[in-house]
Amino acid sequence: MKSDYLKKLPLKTKLSRFFMHWFLLTLVWFGFTNTFAAQEVLTGLIVTAMISFLSIRLFTCCDLRILSPGKILYMLQYIFVFLIALIKSNIDVAKRVLSPSLPINPGIVKFKTKLNKNFAKMVLANSITLTPGTLSIDIVDDTFYIHWIDVKTTDPEQAYKEIAEPFEKILLKIF
Repeated sequence: MKSDYLKKLPLKTKLSRFFMHWFLLTLVWFGFTNTFAAQEVLTGLIVTAMISFLSIRLFTCCDLRILSPGKILYMLQYIFVFLIALIKSNIDVAKRVLSPSLPINPGIVKFKTKLNKNFAKMVLANSITLTPGTLSIDIVDDTFYIHWIDVKTTDPEQAYKEIAEPFEKILLKIF
């Protein structure tokens, strides 16, 4: 099914996705080899181009448009918002561990997302899971199920505002 989807895409989009994949793999290559010797660079470019060509059907979430200056700024904003949420949640969980008298109210909450792309939903789910005190359990269509260490509300709209809204506002601008 995914290959049928790829066949319907215009050549320009296919090439853009190929080059995006190739660019990311080349960055990983240079990160692992940590050298810019001519033969290493040439080998890296050839190997990553072959891997990108052979696996293009598997990685079709992003194309070169994601590297536009505006989207890069939103990505940096996302990282900043994520780090703030990460610090706050780490402090909250550390307080609960160090002071067992603090109440916890664990439970599962659900909320709906406005994100349409699966890749954006995956980024949101991982961001939620990486912040201590919350764990993404499942995503069914546009509904997220989250285990929360201290359920403050069971209202889906309020849970969305507490857990996902800061992330999702920026993700909607990126994807």
